[in-house]
Amino acid sequence: MYKNAKWIKPSRHFGDVCPAFVKKFELADVGIVNQATMTVTAAGVYEAYLNGNRVGDYILAPGWTSAKRLQCQEYTITELLQENNTLIITVGKGWYASPIPGWLNDDEKLARQNLTCGIIANIAINGIETIKTDATWRVQESPVRFSELYDGEYYDATIANTALEPVQEYAGLETKFVPQQGEKICEIDRLIPCEIITTPKNERVIDFGQNLTGYIQLNLPKSTKNGDKIQVSFAEVLDKDGNFYNANYRGAKSLLTYVCCGGEQSYKPKFTFFGFRYARLDEFPENLATENLADIFTAISVHSDMNRTGWLESANPLLNRLFENVVWGQKGNFLDIPTDCPQRDERLGWTGDAQVFVKTATYNFDVEKFFTKWLADLALEQLPNGAVQHVIPDAMNGAAGSAAWGDAATICPWQIYLTYGNKAILANQYDSMCKWVHFIKTSTKEQFLWIGGTHYGDWLSLDKSEDGAHNSTTRHDFIASAFYVHSLEITIKTGKVLGKKTVKHEHLHQNAIKAFREKFPTYNTQTEHVLAVQFNLSDNPQQTADDLAKKIIQDGSQLKTGFVGTPYLLHVLSRYGHADLAYTLLLREEYPSWLYPVTKGATTIWERWDSIKPNGDMQTTDMNSFNHYAYGAVADWVYSVAAGIQTIEDFPGFAKVRIAPQPDERLGWLSAKLETKHGTISVKWQYISGKLRYDILTPVPAEVVIGKQNYSVEKGSYTFWQAK
Repeated sequence: MYKNAKWIKPSRHFGDVCPAFVKKFELADVGIVNQATMTVTAAGVYEAYLNGNRVGDYILAPGWTSAKRLQCQEYTITELLQENNTLIITVGKGWYASPIPGWLNDDEKLARQNLTCGIIANIAINGIETIKTDATWRVQESPVRFSELYDGEYYDATIANTALEPVQEYAGLETKFVPQQGEKICEIDRLIPCEIITTPKNERVIDFGQNLTGYIQLNLPKSTKNGDKIQVSFAEVLDKDGNFYNANYRGAKSLLTYVCCGGEQSYKPKFTFFGFRYARLDEFPENLATENLADIFTAISVHSDMNRTGWLESANPLLNRLFENVVWGQKGNFLDIPTDCPQRDERLGWTGDAQVFVKTATYNFDVEKFFTKWLADLALEQLPNGAVQHVIPDAMNGAAGSAAWGDAATICPWQIYLTYGNKAILANQYDSMCKWVHFIKTSTKEQFLWIGGTHYGDWLSLDKSEDGAHNSTTRHDFIASAFYVHSLEITIKTGKVLGKKTVKHEHLHQNAIKAFREKFPTYNTQTEHVLAVQFNLSDNPQQTADDLAKKIIQDGSQLKTGFVGTPYLLHVLSRYGHADLAYTLLLREEYPSWLYPVTKGATTIWERWDSIKPNGDMQTTDMNSFNHYAYGAVADWVYSVAAGIQTIEDFPGFAKVRIAPQPDERLGWLSAKLETKHGTISVKWQYISGKLRYDILTPVPAEVVIGKQNYSVEKGSYTFWQAK
């Protein structure tokens, strides 16, 4: 891929200034160029211009991968070439040299933050490597005076044509080069301001009406003066008094500074992104004060370029807003990796969040390519003993081995297979699955269970103990052992799909179920009831589900579950005759509930059930994201149970589908549409004149369940009626 190219960097340390690498070259006869391609990657993130034209539309390339490999992008540049050419590649810190994460640093990470980033690139003309990075290149200071993922960017447009300086060839990264594997990061949505606010503190704040991940673009008029300075801070919410609030960003400054040149101009950040709905004008030129701010500021959402595949709509406006919040939460956190949040000094690929949400993710968007890339990194980063790191790529010094987090190694690839039907993901990840369950087997204090270890438990549940905000009363050993059984089951299924011998895992699985039932004959919390039923651990699932329903009602008909129990809660209730209670929880508007944040104006999913408390106060600043997709996992219940669109394991990828809606009159009507590789599946049910009407479209043979009646149908459009 880089046969003769060399890693290059500036000969001197540029400090915070982003270096711009320059190569000038001539082509005697441009007419003989049939095809020209450029391949490039960077230690950091880069942006390339050839003869003043942007090369490609990647944002934050080459993206974020395990340190063991680095994606490379190839661009066709034939039409951009001239006789005399100037190639400029500017490089920012990106994930490589920003302080990832902002609250945990070691000597190596601190050293990286002081590095000047480098590139390796080549241009092949008519299949022959012609231009390559080497000591003949030059470098100069760019107008990007500072750029970093957490703290933002400082761009000085008055700086141009700085002196060219020598570059230095160096060893570069000890990494494997791979072609682009994941979806590229792109600019997707553009939002104009919906309101210009003057807060009680007399601050000017722009409201874009939607919490998003990305940045703003400045479109400045002719009246702009050379040296005018604009500085903007970002926030997700206003406080209860209507003032700008971003204390929840913790150490992330999230600051954008632009020094203008004279006249009409446009600017958007090069090498950073923000999580925000609101932009505060900390500095703004007086000569532009009379301009229409809505003409100057545009918000641009940035995320992996995934095709939308799923849509939900109902008769309930609050529920519809929840559906949109789930989608925006996914867009905002699927930026090359599945991050937990996009705004504070974290933005990490937490494995627990990913496995919780993966099923919903596959309904909303085509994420096969996205997860294939991320899971490849999971397998690469996995420790020699089989433990899976809490975050992928690993940014926490090898911290690994929590139940429900590490189980992303099994849960995610299995769901990708079920939704898309491609065995390749299972073949790629099977060794990783086996290593994970082997780690558990060799780490436990009791045979056939997972006893001991350090776990996150039912994170942010509401049945927490008194000794800490994040400590659920759901037993960690219970959760760990339950997920061990679940991962064993998935590993067995995967092995059978791939034609592997699974006898050893089957023996472990059978004994693990037996040991679990002996060790945990009773269930204390909502989550314990949920897991016992969901993972087939209860010897009387109907009774356990009934007990769960009683417990929920005793708790005031409200959920108490956290990250571990919530994704399965409504599934367990509806599977065992308590769909009415499942709908009660779904449609509940008071805290705690999915709709409570909507009543507070949420446009994405919150990290906590009460990120804003009922009295308007904010939750603690140490961990309070307003764009945190995990609890949005409830949408998979709406797709697969309320609307009834379900995969069949023997026919993965929706080669055949089961459609078994469970309606509720309180909702009135519900519509779901899913684009699959075989075509569109759509389901709509509605109450009409005392009857239920079902309109179903299937592109494949389907098993349709209406009430207690089963139908086997071929592809086509169908209408069914049912008495209430």
